[in-house]
Amino acid sequence: MEYPPRVRALLEKFRADEGDSVVVAARGGTYAGVVMPHHGFSGEDVLTIKLDNGYNIGIVVGDVESVHVTKKPATAKAERRLPTPSAGKPTVAVLGTGGTIASYVDYRTGAVHPAVTAEELVFSVPELLDVCNVRARVIYSVYSENLTPEHWTRLARETAQELNAGAAGVLIPHGTDTLHYTTAALSFMLRDLTGPVVVVGAQRSSDRPSSDAASNLLAATRAATADLGEVVLVMHGDTSDADAAIHRGTKVRKMHASRRDAFRSMNLTPLGRVRPDGRVEFTQAVLPRARGPVAVDDRLDPEVGLVHFYPGQRPSELEAILRDLHGLVIAGTGLGHVARDLAPVLGRAIRDGVAVVMTTQTLQGRVNMNVYDTGRDLIKAGVISGEDMLPETALVKLMWVLGHTRDLKEVARSMATNVVGELNPRIGLDAFAEPAGGPT
Repeated sequence: MEYPPRVRALLEKFRADEGDSVVVAARGGTYAGVVMPHHGFSGEDVLTIKLDNGYNIGIVVGDVESVHVTKKPATAKAERRLPTPSAGKPTVAVLGTGGTIASYVDYRTGAVHPAVTAEELVFSVPELLDVCNVRARVIYSVYSENLTPEHWTRLARETAQELNAGAAGVLIPHGTDTLHYTTAALSFMLRDLTGPVVVVGAQRSSDRPSSDAASNLLAATRAATADLGEVVLVMHGDTSDADAAIHRGTKVRKMHASRRDAFRSMNLTPLGRVRPDGRVEFTQAVLPRARGPVAVDDRLDPEVGLVHFYPGQRPSELEAILRDLHGLVIAGTGLGHVARDLAPVLGRAIRDGVAVVMTTQTLQGRVNMNVYDTGRDLIKAGVISGEDMLPETALVKLMWVLGHTRDLKEVARSMATNVVGELNPRIGLDAFAEPAGGPT
């Protein structure tokens, strides 16, 4: 961020700049340290210095008497290379995709920089190299809200390539906003996994005291070396720095905008935990590593939509949404309902060959359209039950199913078939998770 005019003028007067080691003489004392970049929370007339003890101090420009530059930073940053692999350690492939987690702190100045290379991301948490050998590369660097099915397809292929080249696991740092769409997509597209595919994110950037980036990365790396043959998400299990939770890729959802434990398993308890001492413990049955080779089934039909029903929704609006779609997932109310006057619209679309799947806005629990007249009308119209699938998971699965067949009977059969743990035939009381944001 650019310096405000008064701070910039002061620095120019004494030929100082960001990253310089300086001695500042000011009213009340003399301070030695490094000139910090301006932050959005800094005052417009405050010069920030990182002292030798690591703490930052803000000095009002009007109090500054002089700034003496003692050392300029190196003009070229030395390229950092990952160390030569050590015998006896598993190798984890890190595939960078962007997001809040893809940043690191320059601990000399305290500035936060985007991790241009995956190696930089690894070096932001050097403890990773104590756990495993790492090979790292960036697949793409995209805000997660800008990801498309084409990104999922590429990521699936690159993941399979790494596992088939001998990686013990694959670690995918990812933006959190659409992370659960990606874990679902990878779950359906990857088969016979010879190791874990661990997607990880951060809710708070590396410059914040409460950042979860480093701890999440380290926990995810440990999970990537476990005996696991599934796509999972690993992030904070609660608001403290205790355990990290391991969530199945098709049953996890972001349930809070900012909390570190924003992700919750829905209609299923977490598969396990990564303890602070590094132990990976599974609390239920998981798929072990397969013999391989890893196969990619990435046929997706992107002409699928997701709509959230609301009271007063107009039939004309639904008709417009359905236009040119091959499939539609509806997040209906309760057991899977929409207003009665929308049923004929859905019926006509289904007769025209559009696959329509019903899920529930409640997220927890299961669709059952047999209970009330409205639901039975939807069944007669040909609406497919999404059972206990999350709307986002149902969206991705319907893309994947329609990538293989447009026959509606076959689509219904495939949507009712449990492929990668997206359907839970029995939901226990312990799977009814308290929504994030409640008591802790």
